Amino acid sequence: MMTGEQIVAELGNFDGAAEILQAWRDGMAPEPALLVSDWADKHRMLGSRGSAEPGPWRTARTPYLRDVMDALSPAHPARRVVFMKGAQVGGTECGNNWIGYVIHHAPGPMLAVQPTTELAKRFSDQRIDPLVEETPAIRQRVAPARSRDSGNRQLSKEFPGGQLVMTGANSAVGLRSMSARFLFLDEVDAYPGDVEGEGDPVALAEARARTFGWRRKTLLVSTPTISGLSRIEREYLASDQRRFFLPCPYCAAMQWLRFERLVWDKGEPDSARYLCEACDGAIGEQHKTAMLAGGEWRPTAIAGDPHAIGFHISALYSPVGWFSWSQAVRDWEAAGGMGAGHGRRGRAAADGRCRRPARPPRGQHLGLGAGSPVLADRASHPGG
Repeated sequence: MMTGEQIVAELGNFDGAAEILQAWRDGMAPEPALLVSDWADKHRMLGSRGSAEPGPWRTARTPYLRDVMDALSPAHPARRVVFMKGAQVGGTECGNNWIGYVIHHAPGPMLAVQPTTELAKRFSDQRIDPLVEETPAIRQRVAPARSRDSGNRQLSKEFPGGQLVMTGANSAVGLRSMSARFLFLDEVDAYPGDVEGEGDPVALAEARARTFGWRRKTLLVSTPTISGLSRIEREYLASDQRRFFLPCPYCAAMQWLRFERLVWDKGEPDSARYLCEACDGAIGEQHKTAMLAGGEWRPTAIAGDPHAIGFHISALYSPVGWFSWSQAVRDWEAAGGMGAGHGRRGRAAADGRCRRPARPPRGQHLGLGAGSPVLADRASHPGG
């Protein structure tokens, strides 16, 4: 097999020969082995402008994001990654780390879609500009917006080997503006059902990646909305339905957190604790950090598409200092929830699952009192 130098020698020396040789080398280079989570830990910086915890990114702060991010690495076999989430778990930052990874380490055309064009502009200003400005490895590859012909515009960021284009799911023109190897579809449950008479915006966006075959990657992220109408719920149910299992600090039994097992003393949200499903031990939130460190994702279903994987996590997993169990209780009660009657305990269901369509509480039809656990199971998640 001829080397690059031999090919250029055969063609003869001419202007641009060195550039052609470098492009040939870049094209022959294997996919990078560095994982997205490793890249984030090494390069990502968070500024005070957009983060409550400025400084170097630490995946150890949100261990459940590691597998989600690593599934977006080029070497991972998954082509579609679904992330159905609750409030305050870092889902969007997971996508932002992927964007930074692509710009710096695995360049290619990328399309990031927000529910509307206006939200895409806000995403660019509030998320992507700080990402570029605060992370030196990315700042070196994206020219300042103020420089002439920089390729850095509000909805488009050019970098060596690729381009990031941001658009709204309400813009058919934006969705078919370019071919893209990488797709970041954020808050898909807020997308319109049909965009300007041209069909489903998710399908339109994914059509832009078909030419990349097995090399394409799509990340779909959203908080779920109404059961039966939710896009992210539908996508998750079609995947292998992974859950993040945590060890009980008392008996070590592995389990995924359910809001039905969150209990508290009546009128005292700060007393919230979680009941282990194996030993019934009352787990205080002070154990959460160690539990998260020992957690692992486990599939709970077989996906119809072997290249589609799905992750579901609730606000209960939010790291200490972000969104507490007591706050989940307060939000649930503020939304109209009522405590269950057994032992003056209340139960919550604010776990990032879809809300059921509005209808009279089943407990009223059965003649059950307001304190019935049946009513508590009807509560909606706190959002996010």
